[in-house]
Amino acid sequence: MKPITPKQTDALAVQGQIYILRGKQVMLDFDLAKLYGVPTKALKQAVKRNLERFPTDFMFPLSKSEWQELVTNCDQFHATIKHSSAPPFAFTEQGVAMLSGLLNSKTAIEVNITIMRAFVLMRQYALSHKDLTEKLQELERKYDQKFHTVHQALDYLLQKDRREAAQPKRKQIGFHP
Repeated sequence: MKPITPKQTDALAVQGQIYILRGKQVMLDFDLAKLYGVPTKALKQAVKRNLERFPTDFMFPLSKSEWQELVTNCDQFHATIKHSSAPPFAFTEQGVAMLSGLLNSKTAIEVNITIMRAFVLMRQYALSHKDLTEKLQELERKYDQKFHTVHQALDYLLQKDRREAAQPKRKQIGFHP
């Protein structure tokens, strides 16, 4: 399998291969194998031979239900991957860093640097998103009373129209031409 060179991948491209599972940002074994230019089977074998390096907060196998949910939500997987009998391993940022120690080649080091940058970008995006959410909530609290008054006025007008429509038509009093 020919590795993807770091020039072909950048941190933004790798971001599309980072998923949120069990509340953690992870990369799946087949995506990592493709980036490193090794068969997925070889990557899994290397990990299994060195399981002591991968505690559950570094790497975990997906349950069948997690894998099915991910396949259902993501259309980007190839058919061979979607229908694989064995669910993939999910590697956290620390697991990817540990994996680079196992795959000690120039390509692995360069790809690992790109992956680490992608994780950093994702973290920065999440923090900026959090700041934006907090600012929107602050604005909502600030202008809530003003919008509440407008809402009450609109509600009053709508109720008035409904009351008038519900009343029977009265006979007009006075001069009729």
